[in-house]
Amino acid sequence: MAKDPLAEAGFYVDELNKLRVLDPDVSQKTSELKEECKEFVDKISQFQKIVGGLIELVDELAKEAETEKMKAIGARNLLKSVAKQREAQQQQLQALIAEKKMQLERYHIEYEALSKVESEQNEFIDQFILQKTQPASATALWIIICILSGSSSSE
Repeated sequence: MAKDPLAEAGFYVDELNKLRVLDPDVSQKTSELKEECKEFVDKISQFQKIVGGLIELVDELAKEAETEKMKAIGARNLLKSVAKQREAQQQQLQALIAEKKMQLERYHIEYEALSKVESEQNEFIDQFILQKTQPASATALWIIICILSGSSSSE
């Protein structure tokens, strides 16, 4: 079969009978490759949008996680602070209890001393009344009781 003289010269006739410099098979494959490249670029663009949305979502989740982490750290620090405050308050209350116990002991000793003084004064009054052979005047007795009562209340 004889070769087409135009094809040998690098010229080709397409289906519309137009003269072309490029082989129709190569032209068709180039068009197909162009379409495939366009589809590939569209898919890559769509992929980038999806990945961009995913990255934004992950960033939001990371921010929320960081916020929750900070809240948890704050709550933990607050809990530690409350525990320290309770410990300090417990120590203060224990010191107050010890102080009140010492005060109670002082009051108890003072009560015992005052009870002793009272019994001594009552004994003195009883002896004074018994030792008197003559009846004492009510005024003198009243003065002695007032003096003794005044000394016990002032202590």
